[in-house]
Amino acid sequence: MSILEIRDLAAGYGEVQILWGPSLSLEEKKLTCLVGGNGVGKTTLLRTVMGLVRPWKGSIRFDGKDISGTPAYTKADLGLVLVPEGRQLFTEMTVEENLEMGATNRRARPNIKKNLERVYTMFPRLKERRWQKAGTLSGGEQQMLAVGRGIMAEPIVLMIDELSLGLAPVLTLQLFQSLRQLRQEGLTILLVEQNVQMALAISDYGYVLAEGRVEMEGPARELAHNPHIRAAYLGL
Repeated sequence: MSILEIRDLAAGYGEVQILWGPSLSLEEKKLTCLVGGNGVGKTTLLRTVMGLVRPWKGSIRFDGKDISGTPAYTKADLGLVLVPEGRQLFTEMTVEENLEMGATNRRARPNIKKNLERVYTMFPRLKERRWQKAGTLSGGEQQMLAVGRGIMAEPIVLMIDELSLGLAPVLTLQLFQSLRQLRQEGLTILLVEQNVQMALAISDYGYVLAEGRVEMEGPARELAHNPHIRAAYLGL
């Protein structure tokens, strides 16, 4: 069953069109990845779905309801949560204060304590640094914090933009393993990622975006063995 349906989406900035009608469908409790090169519209698609960019055409349906024109804060209340590219943490606030900021919507506020323990269990390093300012963390720790803040919002669908950007391989692996764990717990995830090999390895289904359009889609295992994908994105 699809929890998030994106149909024929058109959007851009000013007079510059970035998205040219991509359609995606997220199956409930599955991990779906959206991959592609730089500048093809991946981040714009997430920002449009979240309500940070207004769609020009097309529709966005969440749990059967059209939310195309719904404000971002209302979508967060409904359970649609974005972990943005670049983390966008409150650098002068502590780790725990940043996590608490993720629980501001009505669904999450009553369960702050429970979700803090959930995040600290998943990322023990954050618990060790709970009173440390976010701006003093390493890049990998900051990304853990960004994902943890998203979990604090009690998402029904968690969208993550460029999980591994700028991270060392060992931390990248740890973060991808955390996504696999969240998926096993029943969370629906949409992952935008430049590390195509890793993204396809942990995903159930994948979409390839090129020049604002869906160029290819299918089960992640099939895409990983597709000759075009291997040549264009994996260097094989």
